[in-house]
Amino acid sequence: MRRQSRWLGPAFLVWTLAAGVAGCGDDSASGGGTTASGGGPSSGGGDAGGPAGGGGSGAETPTVLLPRTAIGQSELGVLVNDMDPQSVAVGDYYVSARGIPEANVVHVSFPVTGSDNIASADFTALKTTIDATTPANVEAFAVTWTTPTRVDCMSLTTALAYGFSTDFCNTTGGGCGPTAPSDYFDDDSTQPFTDLGVRPAMVLPGTSLDDVKALIDRGVAADDTFPGGQGWFVRTTDEARSVRWPNFLTTIDEWTHDGGLAITYLDNAGGGGLDYIENQFDILFYLTGLAAVPAVATNTYLPGAVADHLTSYGGSIPASGQMSVLEWIQAGVTASYGTLQEPCNYEQKFPRADVLLTHYFRGETILEAYWKSVQWPGEGLFVGEPLARPWGTTVAFDPATLTLTITTTILQPDKIYELRASDSESGPFAVVLADIATADYRSQTIVLENATAPFYELVEVR
Repeated sequence: MRRQSRWLGPAFLVWTLAAGVAGCGDDSASGGGTTASGGGPSSGGGDAGGPAGGGGSGAETPTVLLPRTAIGQSELGVLVNDMDPQSVAVGDYYVSARGIPEANVVHVSFPVTGSDNIASADFTALKTTIDATTPANVEAFAVTWTTPTRVDCMSLTTALAYGFSTDFCNTTGGGCGPTAPSDYFDDDSTQPFTDLGVRPAMVLPGTSLDDVKALIDRGVAADDTFPGGQGWFVRTTDEARSVRWPNFLTTIDEWTHDGGLAITYLDNAGGGGLDYIENQFDILFYLTGLAAVPAVATNTYLPGAVADHLTSYGGSIPASGQMSVLEWIQAGVTASYGTLQEPCNYEQKFPRADVLLTHYFRGETILEAYWKSVQWPGEGLFVGEPLARPWGTTVAFDPATLTLTITTTILQPDKIYELRASDSESGPFAVVLADIATADYRSQTIVLENATAPFYELVEVR
């Protein structure tokens, strides 16, 4: 058995204060430099993109305009089945917990039969209703019923995004085969419906209302926590279900940083150890391949945690004889994924660790990051709290020292950013910090002294 530990965490950089802000009380920046250092999140505002207020009070507190990095609560639609009491109750709780506009609640009505399947013809009629009543600004869906989750040969979540089509099913005539790719795979879009015409969906599942409430609460609790915790990528003795292990190795090599999240590649392909982890704490990622994963409930998972197991019917709710994604949710995970049709072990039908970590860490919601990590999602079901967003940007302002502090994970390697200031939200903006960059994904803290302008913007310049 072989272990390799890798680290994801903060860095320390020093950036020089550039020219001052015209019209902001001083035509030249006064003295000194600014520092960008590692550390946890600062207090203060910040959301998926747009303005963020500082942490101080009074008129001196500046507004910081941030790059858009994720779907916001005003852009999430909530699908409710009015004939399913749990769906109605989940919808009410979720709208309240996330501050989702009532206009974004889309009501449908179909009998609760207990079946995990809805016939494609019935689904097509249902989707016609959904499309006609969904506000144009909605970019993605939260599904509040636990069943059905399958549309004949497709998953419900992919059918909602792309409509029912056998292109997303195995049509080779054999036991399994390739399916249509998603144009959302590893895409930089933060508005999938606006840009691509698809609304990715995620199911809020649970055997009881209390279970779903606990899931929702974990998602909300994850926001802006900038967590440090454990990541486990496990290669098991089940060779067929462990085809992702080369990507696991590539991922931990790419995310080798000092401090922060410890990612461990556990290789038990030759036996001699366990095919699973047990009694572990502060887990953020747990990706493996087994028909059933023992001891998942002995571990503790941080809010925002992601876990899945590559197997044929992991997405089945209720369980099909193999472990269901629902067991991950019941154990305390915030999101999971599994297939509902026999996929065979095509890697493209399952989440890629490198894509998942990159998009999640740079401030996207778990719905976006998880969806973007699956190249062929037609047979796979996404479950969890869609808006969970542990990373992104927080802003703080100290009016006593006029110090503006921006803590962020959104900076992308090999790109250059600037912090600019203005008297007006509409500009013009002048550069106060130039050549902001990072060599890899890590938490950065940008500190600006003598921050006297009422507006700042953080922008990518090249």
